[in-house]
Amino acid sequence: MAVEASAHARAGLVGNPSDGYFGKTISFIIRNYAAKVSLYESPEVEIVPSFRDRSRYASVRDLVEDVRMQGYYGGIRLMKATVRKFVDYCDAEGITLPDQNFSIRYRSNIPRRVGMAGSSALVTATLRCLMEFYEVDIPRTRQPSLILSVENEELGISAGLQDRVIQVYEGCVFMDFDKEFMEAEGHGRYEPIEPHLLPPLFIAYRTDFEEGSEMLHNNLRERWLRGDPEVIEAMRDFASYADEVRQLLIAGRGNEIGPWLDQNFDRRRGLIKIDPQNIEMVERARAAGAHAKFAGSGGAVVGVYPDEATYRRVCEAFSGANVMVFKPQVVE
Repeated sequence: MAVEASAHARAGLVGNPSDGYFGKTISFIIRNYAAKVSLYESPEVEIVPSFRDRSRYASVRDLVEDVRMQGYYGGIRLMKATVRKFVDYCDAEGITLPDQNFSIRYRSNIPRRVGMAGSSALVTATLRCLMEFYEVDIPRTRQPSLILSVENEELGISAGLQDRVIQVYEGCVFMDFDKEFMEAEGHGRYEPIEPHLLPPLFIAYRTDFEEGSEMLHNNLRERWLRGDPEVIEAMRDFASYADEVRQLLIAGRGNEIGPWLDQNFDRRRGLIKIDPQNIEMVERARAAGAHAKFAGSGGAVVGVYPDEATYRRVCEAFSGANVMVFKPQVVE
């Protein structure tokens, strides 16, 4: 028996980073990039390394460049942790798994460490394979929390539910992580939004530098736990931006959401220290006539534009800047 599953990159349209702080966000899937996992029955359980897990290099410079671009960790630890959490879930639910072993491998073209959710995509695709292989049905509302626990609990990586929700539900989703509702139900309120209501969108991401999100998120988490009034107020503001954009989209006024994206970024910029090169990405897009903000934790931006002439100016603004610009595919 062999199974295969995919999970795609995503962009946080508005509201982030309030998803880990009982806030509200809107995200959409980016089908242009995906993590794909293949699983097939075998005598022993084996996780097959991909090119991102390599340990052989042509030179020390080659090793240094690989670490700079890919970081120290590939996908093996994510897949191991996913298997562990899947088994824990089945044990807790009284689900007896058949005596079947498997080999599992992955491949991904999601840009690494630029805030496009490559890690959670790999976990999501792995979970989908395990569910199909062992014929285990995990309710969709519970899947994002289980996926999040792989990184939070097993690997100690700070993150929120937003990435996992959109990668499970796909399309475009408004998410309300109201604390009381989540404590009572074990998940947030997830409301799909028709993708055709979105205005023209673009994504731009850096190809020369990958920062990673753990440091940024950990800093915010510490301030949140200390009860920092500035952080608490900012999270309320981010959530309010998501409410405003949701109302505009549902009313068919998606072409009016741009200023809310700008405000989201400006509020974030006043809250935390941001790499100047990442700030420059947003400023270049705005100078070309678009509205823009971070798509995630930095390294990639999402923006809206009124017409094709503006999109061409955005592309020209990033010409020669080691930045890839493209139009995201939200639906199949």
